Amino acid sequence: MTALRPEHDAGQDGPYEQGAYEAAGAFEAAVDQLADPLNDPLPGQHASQWSSSDGIPSEEPGRGLHRAPDQPSPAQPQGPAHSQAPQGAQTPEQTPREWYDPEGFERDWYGQQAPAQVPRAQPAPVPLPPDDETVGLRAAAARHLADQALTVRQPVFVPEPEPEPEPEPEPEPVSGLGSESGAGPEKADPEPRTGGRAERRRAAKGRGRRRAEPRPESAASATASAAAAKPMSRVEARRAARAAKDSPAVVASRVVGELFISLGVLMLLFVTYQLWWTNVRADQYAGKETHKIQDDWAKGDRNPGVFEAGQGFAIIHIPKLDVVAPIAEGISKEKVLDRGMVGHYSEGTLRTAMPSAKKGNFALAGHRNTHGEPFRYINRLRPGDLIVVETQDAYYTYEATRTLPQTSPSNVSVIGPVPPGSGFTGPGRYITLTTCTPEFTSTYRLIVWGKMVDERPRSKGKPDALVG
Repeated sequence: MTALRPEHDAGQDGPYEQGAYEAAGAFEAAVDQLADPLNDPLPGQHASQWSSSDGIPSEEPGRGLHRAPDQPSPAQPQGPAHSQAPQGAQTPEQTPREWYDPEGFERDWYGQQAPAQVPRAQPAPVPLPPDDETVGLRAAAARHLADQALTVRQPVFVPEPEPEPEPEPEPEPVSGLGSESGAGPEKADPEPRTGGRAERRRAAKGRGRRRAEPRPESAASATASAAAAKPMSRVEARRAARAAKDSPAVVASRVVGELFISLGVLMLLFVTYQLWWTNVRADQYAGKETHKIQDDWAKGDRNPGVFEAGQGFAIIHIPKLDVVAPIAEGISKEKVLDRGMVGHYSEGTLRTAMPSAKKGNFALAGHRNTHGEPFRYINRLRPGDLIVVETQDAYYTYEATRTLPQTSPSNVSVIGPVPPGSGFTGPGRYITLTTCTPEFTSTYRLIVWGKMVDERPRSKGKPDALVG
């Protein structure tokens, strides 16, 4: 017999009749009347298997109320009607054990109602005691994560395969920095990893390098290459050739620049020649001429008298300036002065006396700069400084008396028998040295005068001025 529901409200479903569902099959008929045609899968069937009293399974041990297998359920009627199950019907032992569906049962019994929003407490997870296999798996996962974190895949250049007639295979995806957390795509290993951690790192480095990509060409280079590849017409070729030629202004400026450069180089060479090379050549020639004069004196081939232009006949010594130079006849620039020798005024109106003369002015000329420059520092001579003229027969010693710092080149009176401004009052045996001034110019003349203080024959030896 089915148990009655306690505390039934008579006003909810109508008056309750005692014994209304006690007849056999009355309960099933009542349930069929309450079935919802929208929830029934097929007409005439129950929407839920729990609507039949025969389909209610027995409670499992450990879940809800515990009931022994031999104890009858209060939901099953006791009597002859249920003592034997009809053929094809399922017994409670054959009924599938399924979980109780309270929502479906409530919908079938009371109709569609809003579910009650009752929060359910979630049971706390019970940690399982770790066993040996769990500890091993955790250690292996930790090592794998460490290997993935330490492995840094560097890009590497992989040469592209040569083209083949067969269709090219799809390019392999480039692997990035992969990790188990999904930070980037990772290429699957073609072979399982074997060996130690070092071998896995080397294999990862070799597989993770990128291919070198060709640099994209700029727009200007692409345009230039396209223009070079395209053939030009005759008009375009002429225009290109005309544009490639330099304009007249550019050509003129280039020519002027080259001329200036050439002139600068020539001037530099000329200055080097004047200031250095002429002195070298003049010293060489003057030295040879001095040795030649001394050799002739030793042989007795030369005697005082009239000499040819450019012929050396004496040697001048200026001990203070450390000057030793040959004296030649005449003042020719090419034959005498430019060869590093000192010239004797002996031509025309500029003719002067020889050192051996009893009276007269022995006038000499020499370069102050370039070509040996024997008279470069005669401006340093002071009154009392000695000048010695050596000839084949005697040594003539002169003492400097006065200096004229500057005079005109046309003032020939400075080499007269009694030069004005020299301080000499009458005829005597004098010497005059003339040279250009200022240095590296020929604008004016520098004059030094002196008078003879000693005449010594060669047989008596050198004077004291040359010995000391």
